[in-house]
Amino acid sequence: MPLATNKNCPAVLGLRQRKTLRVASAPVLAPSIRASPRRFWSPLAFVTFLSFATRFYRLREPPHICWDEKHFGKMGSYYINRTFFFDVHPPLGKMLIGLAGYLSGYDGTFPFQKPGDKYEQHNSIGMRAFSALLGSCLIPFCYLTVLELSRSLPAAIITATILIFDTGFITISQYILLDPILMFFLMGAVLSMVKYNSYSDRCFSAPWWFWLCLTGVNLAGALGVKFVGLFVVFLVGLNTICELWQLLGDLSLSLVTLGKHFLAHVLCLIIVPLVLYTALFAVHFAVLNRSGPGDGFFSSGFQSRLIRNNLHNVSVPEYVAYGSVITLKNLRMAGGYLHSHWHLYPEGVGARQQQIIQTFPSLWSLRNMEILSVWNTKRHQEICTVISMKPP
Repeated sequence: MPLATNKNCPAVLGLRQRKTLRVASAPVLAPSIRASPRRFWSPLAFVTFLSFATRFYRLREPPHICWDEKHFGKMGSYYINRTFFFDVHPPLGKMLIGLAGYLSGYDGTFPFQKPGDKYEQHNSIGMRAFSALLGSCLIPFCYLTVLELSRSLPAAIITATILIFDTGFITISQYILLDPILMFFLMGAVLSMVKYNSYSDRCFSAPWWFWLCLTGVNLAGALGVKFVGLFVVFLVGLNTICELWQLLGDLSLSLVTLGKHFLAHVLCLIIVPLVLYTALFAVHFAVLNRSGPGDGFFSSGFQSRLIRNNLHNVSVPEYVAYGSVITLKNLRMAGGYLHSHWHLYPEGVGARQQQIIQTFPSLWSLRNMEILSVWNTKRHQEICTVISMKPP
């Protein structure tokens, strides 16, 4: 009989004994904490109180735009006004900022033009309070993570204390920024991963499923705020690979059980994050249904669906006839419109004495200049002329 199938094989028994010892030596909490739960909850409540007190202290100051509040506060206003815009980051963080402003009574009318502009009567404190709320939650997250990993209550308290009084940590949590939202989901993903690892001796139990699913939700949240959330995706992915590799080496597990583990991780850590991440963009495009500064980066077909856009509900002939006035748009490079200048190429550069032609992301990119972006179609024997047009 092969060695791997011999139940009395010393190597197999040794492996099972090591597996049993490994599981038995991983209690949910350290013995001293299990004996006195108050030793665990009292410090957690205290550091959480200090975290909220330091983050919400003088939250209204300074009473003007600071740093990147100019960008993210304005994007929150876009969501409240349902105005379409384009940004390099995924939409979740800005949507949450806009939602916080809406729920706190902000009407989205503050222009957010430049740092230093005073908020005055505009109620923007709700968006700052939302950032402070998520920034305050980071301290108990770190406390629980260190406690779970080290089984040491002093280590958890020291970690929480250091982070509570970290000046940079406090400052970044008091303004309308994406960073506290991103860190909330990053730490949430790490804490969830550590917690479901602690239930490895109770696989497929309700707490195991809860923390595994919550890990996937936090992964979608981190990636939905900024693309740097991919780093925590890699971390959870490496942890999952190591976990499945250890399960594969456990000869006491059947192939059916291994398959269940694999499918559970695929469902919670791949399918759930992908579905949630895709749903974010569905909500994003459903909310932003009015024309705004991001129109020019998208196709004419997309722009025709935006309210108050020049192309909204405009009928287009199926065929282009001679003499039609058209605009030419590049399908690549963000879809720039073909535009001609009055200027000619200088001697020795480019085509000899030909007009300079380039593309602009929007038909009305240069508001105070004469735009030469509308073309008149002629027969191929005739010279294509350019019709000058000024924006209304």
